[in-house]
Amino acid sequence: MKFLYTFTFILICSLVFAQKSGSINGKIVDKNTQEVLPFVNLQILGTSKGATSDDLGKFRITDIPVGTHNIKFSYVGYKDLILYNIVINSGNESTFQIELEQSSNNLTELEVTAKKETAFTGTLESPLSIQKLTAEEIKANPGGNFDISKVIQILPGVGGGVGGGSFRNDIIIRGGASNENVFYLDGIEVPVINHFQTQGSSGGPQGMLNVSFIEDVKLSSSAFDAKYDNALSSVFQFKQKTGNPNQLQGNVRLSATELATTLEGPINDKTTFLASARRSYLQLLFKAIDLPIRPNYWDFQTKITHQIDKKTSLIFVGLGAIDEFSFAIPEDYSAEKAQIINSSPSINQWNYTVGVSLKRLINNGYWNLALSRNMFNNNIVKYEDNEAPENSPKTLDLNSREAENKLRFDINQNINNWKISYGLSSQLVKYTNQTFNVIRKEVIDANGNLVQPKVSINFESPLNPFVKYGAFVQVGKRMSKFGFSGGLRTDMNTFTTSGRNPIKTLSPRVSMSYYINNQWSINASAGRYSKLPPYTILGFANSKGSLVNQNAEYQISNHLVGGVEFLPNESQRFTLEGFYKYYQNMPISKANGISLANLGTDFNVLGNEEVLFTGKGKTYGIEFFAQKKLTKRFFGVYSYTFYRSLFSGTDGKMISSSWDNRHLMSFAMGYKFKKNWELGLKFRYQGGAPYSPIDETTSKLNYVTQGVTFYDYSRLNTLRLGAFNSSDIRIDKKINFKKTALDLYIDVTNWYLAKSPAVPEFTLKRNENNTGFQTTDGLPLKSDASNGVSVIVNDPSALVTPTIGFIWEF
Repeated sequence: MKFLYTFTFILICSLVFAQKSGSINGKIVDKNTQEVLPFVNLQILGTSKGATSDDLGKFRITDIPVGTHNIKFSYVGYKDLILYNIVINSGNESTFQIELEQSSNNLTELEVTAKKETAFTGTLESPLSIQKLTAEEIKANPGGNFDISKVIQILPGVGGGVGGGSFRNDIIIRGGASNENVFYLDGIEVPVINHFQTQGSSGGPQGMLNVSFIEDVKLSSSAFDAKYDNALSSVFQFKQKTGNPNQLQGNVRLSATELATTLEGPINDKTTFLASARRSYLQLLFKAIDLPIRPNYWDFQTKITHQIDKKTSLIFVGLGAIDEFSFAIPEDYSAEKAQIINSSPSINQWNYTVGVSLKRLINNGYWNLALSRNMFNNNIVKYEDNEAPENSPKTLDLNSREAENKLRFDINQNINNWKISYGLSSQLVKYTNQTFNVIRKEVIDANGNLVQPKVSINFESPLNPFVKYGAFVQVGKRMSKFGFSGGLRTDMNTFTTSGRNPIKTLSPRVSMSYYINNQWSINASAGRYSKLPPYTILGFANSKGSLVNQNAEYQISNHLVGGVEFLPNESQRFTLEGFYKYYQNMPISKANGISLANLGTDFNVLGNEEVLFTGKGKTYGIEFFAQKKLTKRFFGVYSYTFYRSLFSGTDGKMISSSWDNRHLMSFAMGYKFKKNWELGLKFRYQGGAPYSPIDETTSKLNYVTQGVTFYDYSRLNTLRLGAFNSSDIRIDKKINFKKTALDLYIDVTNWYLAKSPAVPEFTLKRNENNTGFQTTDGLPLKSDASNGVSVIVNDPSALVTPTIGFIWEF
């Protein structure tokens, strides 16, 4: 209540404040050569404010009226660029790194106008299947909670997993598995971007990246540049801004779930920095709504930029997190909450990525040298009775660590209007894994008969450090109305049986675009992409200590995509695309015969078992996307995707995968009122996900020791959940003081209380006083639970999450 009084008081006081101003700065370079561009014209549209970049390509504009503006950059011989939805306030000075693209000498004046860098996001290498979000679009996204991994679910072809993405950030791109995506932060690969990430996959409940660092995010769902390895479904490129070179500044962000602090500024006249730390308060939120789990995390992020000389620059990036997961007995105990406690493991993780990137300008281009190291430490423990672990035997104890040391070198040049890039990469990998896991405990009935034999694994991985290495080349040219790009990549390793054969992973790709006129274009691409299976698979050993998956093959995904793009004006974009993907060498669980492409969205480990590499799969569909950049106070996006996702198991039959939702639809809009009020609204719909029937006999037999649900994989994905839908709303009020600014916001997730479908789970009925389980004979529960009373938990939940928070910029 005190916060509400304070909120109201500040709003009233803000009405009498005089209009304040803000400023921007940045640097402008050629997109292809990275050479600085002097004397570029800048215009704050709708105002008299403007400037020209100096001989070093740098610019700064001060005394800009606070509010939301669009900024236009124009330069002779280059395509115009407009930055939309740039919020100017009296707190932080915004810094931009601007890249302008040359106009082709062969294009007519009409055609030059056609592809201005505005709503258009494609490149010569990736003319289609590419989307971009700016930092402001991420910050203002309702229900996103400043989490980039959640915000991207409004883009076409992006699903949120079985539960619609309401709880976890399982990024499902065009029906592919969650571990088919790769992530790059300023050119440094970052394997872990989520807290409590599922090892062997990539999802988790909360993203790690600080949106205050981000300038924009680009998603490529096909037509990948050949320099990116290990991508089957998508490549995410996170472009971080550069620290302010003029002054020390920062912000503090407080919400119901976290507290984050960011600082930036100059170290000297050649060096700037960004640094942040964030603390979670999810455990307090979960306690307030009486959930039995208590997640807790910290994360840290930094970037240092140093200009060595006019042609050489150095960037250091760092990202890390500490995650802790524990349980608490809820006040309102129930069979559902008992099931959550006893089926979930306790998780303790930490991870980091640090990297240095050196860029040097050369004749007609530049080269990049990137050296990085990342480490992921995962400790998972589960007991027969998670409520009283001190008196209960362990059923799972996993200690695993993944470490990669990476070196990448690439050369990028523009020669006679040919865009050429080529390079090499190498990685030294070290993986350790100590696992004790009781999958099924031995069960003997009252007559001494063996009902179920014990199934367990207990090993220490003998996997020695090994090397991954690869090479690529990409060539493209824009010729009048026609654009063409072709690439070739190969990857190898020193561990797997056939890993040194470059022909097996030879990955050709080609993309083409044709501009019909100044508004319409036709685009197409075809490519073959490869990925080494997760280290959890490669490092798995049997009870004798033998690595049983050394015969692993690179997973293959073949893409064929075509579409049209319509740009009616500089601020609007419409795309329609059809896609087809065919998978080969997909891992199949030897134990249950299903494709691992169906798994990886829980809080366990994916791939820590013996697998076969004979699986196949295919996904296909059609996407529509409409985007309206900010003009006249309104901006919004709409996307719809129809698709199918099918994978095969040991029987070779293609059946619906766990991600075969078929329908994805999203709509997000924002409206900026006068006096710095903003309204955001988002709606998402996701078709019902397939799931498998419960094996009640096995689930009941193992409930006492495992507490988890066993599913009947002989009838894999033969059932289907109801559709997921949800809407979020957000209201912002920005208040500008003399040298600081305050953004007060209210964000309500699932404001109309839509029920989220969930896969049914098995548990046993509790007794009336919640001291134990109800039994059919009134006696204590037997070890095989034969006298327990079965309960199927299948109640869709409707959870609304209101958040009141602020961002203070200083």
